[in-house]
Amino acid sequence: MDFSVWLAFFAASWAISLSPGAGAIAAMSAGLSHGFKRGYFMTFGLILGIVTQVILVGAGLGALIATSSLGFAIVKWAGVAYLIYLGVQQWRAPAKPMVAADGGAIQATRRQLVLRGWGINAVNPKGTVFLLAVVPQFLDLKAALAPQYLIIGATLAFTDLVVMAGYTALAARVLAALKSESHIKTLNRVFGSLFVAAGALLATFKRTA
Repeated sequence: MDFSVWLAFFAASWAISLSPGAGAIAAMSAGLSHGFKRGYFMTFGLILGIVTQVILVGAGLGALIATSSLGFAIVKWAGVAYLIYLGVQQWRAPAKPMVAADGGAIQATRRQLVLRGWGINAVNPKGTVFLLAVVPQFLDLKAALAPQYLIIGATLAFTDLVVMAGYTALAARVLAALKSESHIKTLNRVFGSLFVAAGALLATFKRTA
């Protein structure tokens, strides 16, 4: 991949990362519920999900999912169900900070946060179709593809590390400023509703989109 081509993809990857979506909602939700240090583990999971998508596209499985009605439907509705499940969990979360001032127990472990983040991005046919539409424009088909996919995955991972850090830190600062359980309850329900809305939007996504 030529440097000029990579630079163009690097610019595009910032737009991809900054655009509001389920990943941004997840990062902010984690920051709100767990603070920055622990909540940032959600981002590691989101990046693993992106890497999974890049591998699927690179291996040709992404094209199969995008062109197979059954395969696309299975992945899509699994993603919808998962986002709605996360929304219900967030809606029903305790109306108090999950991060104690003395560093006490936190409900979700780092591993659980990573797995949640992975599930959000890995089971997302919209991401697969998007990569299938965008990535080929930056590939040199005459050169080895594996190194190019490696560069693409690393670039997307880097931009997500930076952008999701911002989303997580922003929500963590909100957490630190909350003083009443009613405020926390309201924010939990707001983020829960956003997850459900993201699931509803994914449900409307079609292969021809």
